[in-house]
Amino acid sequence: MNKNNYFKFEVIKECKTTKAKACVFKTPHGEIKTPVFMPVGTNSVVKTLTNDQLYNTNAQIILSNSYHLFLHPGHNLIKQFGGLHKWMNWDKPILTDSGGFQVFSLAKTREITEDGVKFKDPKSGTTYFINPEISMEIQMALAPDIAMAFDECAPYPSTYEEAKKSMDRTHRWLERCFNAHKKDDQALFPIIQGAFNDELRIESANYITKNFPDAVGYAIGGVSVGEPTDIKNHLVEFTAPLLPINKPRYLMGVGTPIDLLEGVKFGVDMFDCVLPTRNARHGSFFTSYGRKIIKNKEFECDNSPLDENCDCYACKNHTKAYIRHLFRMNESTAATLLSIHNTRFLVKFMEDMREAILNDNFVEFYNTKKAMLEQS
Repeated sequence: MNKNNYFKFEVIKECKTTKAKACVFKTPHGEIKTPVFMPVGTNSVVKTLTNDQLYNTNAQIILSNSYHLFLHPGHNLIKQFGGLHKWMNWDKPILTDSGGFQVFSLAKTREITEDGVKFKDPKSGTTYFINPEISMEIQMALAPDIAMAFDECAPYPSTYEEAKKSMDRTHRWLERCFNAHKKDDQALFPIIQGAFNDELRIESANYITKNFPDAVGYAIGGVSVGEPTDIKNHLVEFTAPLLPINKPRYLMGVGTPIDLLEGVKFGVDMFDCVLPTRNARHGSFFTSYGRKIIKNKEFECDNSPLDENCDCYACKNHTKAYIRHLFRMNESTAATLLSIHNTRFLVKFMEDMREAILNDNFVEFYNTKKAMLEQS
């Protein structure tokens, strides 16, 4: 069998004015309607949420991180339990990040060579080593539907020489990833690099699509590393069309409502970010008019839901005043309710965008939502 027996991507409708598109992505654990936002379950759980609560947000696919699961509890233990799906008791699609970005973030305690990366666990101080072959071993053991290639992410800012060196190494590592990857029912996504240089992004996209034309999908990496919003938007707008329209395009690590809106407009299909649950734990929540802070005095006597247009459990059952009280009293339920809301808000935002594309009114939707979000 080959991957075509397990994966299929179909473009259903394209916006006539922008590059937005509504698609269906079939995977071994179910069908994904795109554009889609993937909640992040770094340690094999979306923080503060049970599976039932996560199902009720209508999340179609979640992300876990192979770097963290390699450290704790170990990929071989999860393999003994039958892989991530059985370990988590989650029967929808899962994507795992390769750990490349996490290694990048350990700049002070890691050493990159051509063979791979040696790094220290920030918690235990133990030294570990990951390279393309080990990353594939980890992800095949975890057995998600989609695995990511092990790449090197250049920082912002970086010189042309630094970005070129990082990109070339990513390309060499990508060949090693595909040589080591031996799992037909798991897609392996290459990651486009090239930092914030248009010439390098073209080179990376051309190299990867030419040398790995059978890849199920492609990812845009190297964003959300401290760059200004205008530079990020340019990079996404410039890079997305360089990738095949008939395969999923995944923008890694991006998840504010305005970023999702722009990304879909530029032709991106898949997004992930830790913001919904991270923001929730710090008392921040999404609304149709931008991000708000629940502990603010203005919500002390507010008997309205977190967002009037949201259909999540928190908005249907509780007021801002009540959730503010829980947060101020350090009740863990506050983080759960805000996490439910933030996750559902982004999932529904993508559902609404998809509906707008299908109904030929995405431009109107984009203009209206952008104006509302920019009021904050």
